[in-house]
Amino acid sequence: MTDALKRLSEEGVAIWLDDLSRKRITSGNLAELIDQQHVVGVTTNPTIFQKAISEGDGYDQQLADLAARKVTVEEAIRMITTADVRDAADILRPVFDATEGQDGRVSIEVDPRLAHNTRATVAEAKQLAWLVDRPNTLIKIPATRAGLPAITETIGHGISVNVTLIFSLERYREVMDAYLSGLEKAREKGLDLSKIHSVASFFVSRVDTEIDKRIDKLGTDEAKALRGKAAVANARLAYQAYEEVFSSDRWSALEKAGANKQRPLWASTGVKDKAYKPTLYVDELVAPNTVNTMPEATLVATEDHGEITGNTVAGTYEQARADLDALAKLGISYDEVVQLLEDEGVEKFEASWNDLLKSTEAELQRLAPSEG
Repeated sequence: MTDALKRLSEEGVAIWLDDLSRKRITSGNLAELIDQQHVVGVTTNPTIFQKAISEGDGYDQQLADLAARKVTVEEAIRMITTADVRDAADILRPVFDATEGQDGRVSIEVDPRLAHNTRATVAEAKQLAWLVDRPNTLIKIPATRAGLPAITETIGHGISVNVTLIFSLERYREVMDAYLSGLEKAREKGLDLSKIHSVASFFVSRVDTEIDKRIDKLGTDEAKALRGKAAVANARLAYQAYEEVFSSDRWSALEKAGANKQRPLWASTGVKDKAYKPTLYVDELVAPNTVNTMPEATLVATEDHGEITGNTVAGTYEQARADLDALAKLGISYDEVVQLLEDEGVEKFEASWNDLLKSTEAELQRLAPSEG
């Protein structure tokens, strides 16, 4: 055992767990991770909930009650997922209070089928915030074209947001702009900006997965030398963009009004390629005022053999840009890759949501009381 997680926290990286289930809550495991592994937040997504509800019997009692009331499958899912988020938020409340709202947060995602519908996304965000009814939740909104104005609108209502599925540097800048616009709207309404928080979830490992596939197809030594470099380079340049935006005059005026910076959150940090060390996307992305949301396997690997040697992002921008330029010279299109990943990300979450609908419907039918 090392004290790598403690060192990571001390470097200004908030450690969040990318997983949630009823069992994790009721067994005391989540409280234990907070107490012993420096976990200060939780993220969820449709895939995580689909897995949690389809495994074990932790949801049977609630599902049986919902079946007796003959609720729709959509309503059942919302009741189940918001119950888990509410309970997790209560467990994390001391962290939220101790960090003045910065951490101790639990994220819950809007229905991914609304990813291309601005108005419906805002309506769903408001509904989720009302349903969970905890100050330490973040409503997850995907960074699609339609998601950008929804982020502004939701922040403008004073609702804290986790912007998800960000792959490209250009889109990330648009996300930060949407956040600042939302804060400006909230300020016009006289809302307390200090109560509004946001993180921007910049996805990491999927970039390497897609680009490495293209590198392997080229098969040259020159190409192979760039394997496993794109994702870290992309994320480091995102941090450079964050530093620029949050040192601007526009930001300065909002900060004076009490606003909080939108922190970059490294998402999809589980390593997909066994050739890479399991802590790659933790060790290489250490920078102040960031969040790293990890699957439990990555959390355990970091605790066991993470190499936390201080800030690993400062001073890397030139090399990061050179790595992305080298890929472009090989004919690998950055724009094509990041657009593909965004499209696939939305599709994957939609597919998980549909699986969640099917498995929940089957459970409701199984547990429905017999007539009479």
